[in-house]
Amino acid sequence: MKTGNRVRHIRYDTWGEGVVVEEKHSSLEGGFCFVKVLFEDGEERSFINNLDNECCCYYAGLRLI
Repeated sequence: MKTGNRVRHIRYDTWGEGVVVEEKHSSLEGGFCFVKVLFEDGEERSFINNLDNECCCYYAGLRLI
């Protein structure tokens, strides 16, 4: 996911749609990459943005719109 992408969480409809407002990548080998998403409910939530990690935002239920 990249900054500006619109997303929705498949398990939490009450959050509404979200937009990726920040994307960070680790400069260290094997370090974390994450995204921050601002949802319509006014909350900003962070997710791991690495498909090689079992806790990745995709596996957690975040989908691009």
